[in-house]
Amino acid sequence: MLPDSVSPALVRFLVPGTSGRFRCGGLSVEQQTARLVANLCPTELVTYCERSGDHPYLDDCLRQDPPDAQVLWVVSWGFDVPGLIRRLRGHRVAYHAHSSQYGFGLPPGVPVLAVSRNTLGYWGNKAPRNPLLLVPNALDQAWIDRGDRSSGRRRPIDVLVQARKSSPYVLKQLVPALRQAGLEVEVQAGWVDDLVDLFNRSTVYLYDSAEYWRGRGVTEGFGLPPLEALACGCVVFSSLNHALADYGDPGTTLHQIGCGRLRFDVERIKAAVAAPQGWRPSADRLDTLLQECSEAALLYRWRDAFAHLDALEAASGPPLSSPSTGRLRLQQLLARLQRVVNRLPVWPSR
Repeated sequence: MLPDSVSPALVRFLVPGTSGRFRCGGLSVEQQTARLVANLCPTELVTYCERSGDHPYLDDCLRQDPPDAQVLWVVSWGFDVPGLIRRLRGHRVAYHAHSSQYGFGLPPGVPVLAVSRNTLGYWGNKAPRNPLLLVPNALDQAWIDRGDRSSGRRRPIDVLVQARKSSPYVLKQLVPALRQAGLEVEVQAGWVDDLVDLFNRSTVYLYDSAEYWRGRGVTEGFGLPPLEALACGCVVFSSLNHALADYGDPGTTLHQIGCGRLRFDVERIKAAVAAPQGWRPSADRLDTLLQECSEAALLYRWRDAFAHLDALEAASGPPLSSPSTGRLRLQQLLARLQRVVNRLPVWPSR
């Protein structure tokens, strides 16, 4: 544990399950976060949809354990969040917010632990009186330790695309055009045992998730794949939607994909394959970015977040709240109408 840390006695991360049925980026992040936070205090993964011999089950915990201010429950699973918060009424709860725009609100006082500035800004607008903290996702140490950022060797894969979340533009227009231009393009669709090795063998990485997330109606919560590619020395062409804009500086850390014209994309990617060094971020800029996302840096963010939440828990008084959007609009409309009325010559001013 870190010295002089202030942490709950136990942090329970709620996930629907841990089997293959629930395997996704959100589950991986919660599992990694639970492992990381275990350096500060005891942690548990608690399931609530499927029972597991390896983890406690929510119904059992609620039946056996009375509310305890030293136990922090962390919810994260999108549309399940409102129902979980209701079930945990009386317990200490925080929302680990990945994607946003699910449409639900939060009860007053429920802290938001946002994984990106994009998500932080969403909740800063929607719930401005709730405690808001920024705890980005940590880049697994394997990417930093094994990523090939300095060898300069020729790589066998010119362009790597991961089919999941990729746009029809990338898969149906750009990939065929790049192959026609003579580039070696690999579209990864199945399970890969060693992603670090795959990225280390690729010169350019394409990531275009804007249309995928726009179609689902929610946001890119953090966007780890382009960061993982950067850690492996790839030149990254990416969309800049949502959290990708947190670290995506066009022309510096990465390059915009789908930039105006297909031919423009093809020519830039060909140039990046031919001379990747000129298209990568500077070593200093990349090292700073990776350090900010390292597990060590994020551990200190979690420590500070817990200290902040513990100080808040010790403060007396009811939680602050903010009026609903409808109420705010009505108040502003009435204020405008009052100003108009006050300008009428025969109407008494107030």
